[in-house]
Amino acid sequence: MATVRTLINVPSTKLGEVIEIRATIAHVMETGLRPNDEGKVVPRDIITRFECRLDGNLVFAADMFPAVAANPYVAFSLRAEKSGSVVFLWEGDRGFKHSETAALTVA
Repeated sequence: MATVRTLINVPSTKLGEVIEIRATIAHVMETGLRPNDEGKVVPRDIITRFECRLDGNLVFAADMFPAVAANPYVAFSLRAEKSGSVVFLWEGDRGFKHSETAALTVA
């Protein structure tokens, strides 16, 4: 499998502040409706689920559908109550699964 590229931003913060967490993944997101040069339909290949967990607790999740653009970008807010490990998980067609981990530092 090719190397998966992601960009993740989890800012350091102070206790109780609301932060914006941002994540994107490089992915072509084929809808399954587009024909190739030979007129055959390109098989669907999309990311179908994104989850973010802080120390194992689900803090954000999104289901994705064929209308989502290539290289899907997700941003959401989180109130920083403690430092911890933030795990990002992307799942998709054809058994695609990728996760990344980042640290949340609360001073």
